[in-house]
Amino acid sequence: MPTTLPIVEFLDRRESLLLDVRSPSEFQKAHIPGALNFPLFSDTERAQVGTLYKRQGGEAALILGLDLVGPKMGNFLREARKLNPEDRPFRVHCFRGGQRSQSLAWLLEKGGFQVDVLNGGYKAYRRHVLESFAEPQKILVLSGCTGSGKTRILHGLAERGMQVIDLEGLACHRGSAFGGYHQPSELTTEMFQNKLHAVWAQLDREVSVWIEDEGQMLGGLVVPEPFWQQMRQAPVVFLDIPQEARAELLVEEYGHYDYDRLKGSIDKISKRLGGLTHRLCLQALAENDRRKVATLCLNYYDKAYLYCLERRQPSSLRQLSLDGVDTSINVQRLLEFLTPTTA
Repeated sequence: MPTTLPIVEFLDRRESLLLDVRSPSEFQKAHIPGALNFPLFSDTERAQVGTLYKRQGGEAALILGLDLVGPKMGNFLREARKLNPEDRPFRVHCFRGGQRSQSLAWLLEKGGFQVDVLNGGYKAYRRHVLESFAEPQKILVLSGCTGSGKTRILHGLAERGMQVIDLEGLACHRGSAFGGYHQPSELTTEMFQNKLHAVWAQLDREVSVWIEDEGQMLGGLVVPEPFWQQMRQAPVVFLDIPQEARAELLVEEYGHYDYDRLKGSIDKISKRLGGLTHRLCLQALAENDRRKVATLCLNYYDKAYLYCLERRQPSSLRQLSLDGVDTSINVQRLLEFLTPTTA
């Protein structure tokens, strides 16, 4: 018989292949990172079974489900063989750990595979994900005005063996009106949080993790509240870098985008920039003076960032003055700046 496992043990069995038997639309919305979609029902079939369950009850829905799955059973085994030629164990789950996962687990076991089923299904996984962000973790927040190269520094710290969480990388968003150029339209808050948990769960709780200072919203994605609260209470290192150097970095990172895309981002913050600054930005953009555009935008972003910074507890804030945005130099300076007890 397939073994039913609680969520922690289920996630720990990384040597086995993870199959999500929910429908394609359920999987597309969000799933356990690393899972393969192996749907028992198509979206249409799932809707048919659900509708029948509401109208005629569980027995009628079960019979329809069997009618729909029966002709596919041979193909399910053939596909499982293609996915798993080395006969590794399978882990399977549906939404609640009910008929869909149990049915596929039974079939795969009859086909000679070792199979584990998630007790409580994807619903239990999501509960575990959200609860996990309340687990205490040592955090160091890397702060600095826009254009300080914080993400580059995070990656440099990771190369030095530091624990790092790149929220912007997980969200595919850089946290401003200019930040969503690479954000996949299908990425949901739920999937972002699942990706975050996959990193969070691997951290050493006794060692600090570096996280870039962010708002609770990254584009349209929401940072989990318990995680966000831990960030707000953590020590902060503020990188004080001259605006001229930061403007150059912004031109390097964003200056190659076309006029229409940049204009759209500038228009998004037009009210915050003010009428005059907004017009000057568009004029400089039309003249292809990307450096001037960056400087004008930084005047706004710097004020907003420093206002938010002032609302933190002064005792938790340390400031590191840097001359420029060279990543290797700044990573070294940052590590030298910290006392051994801080990191």
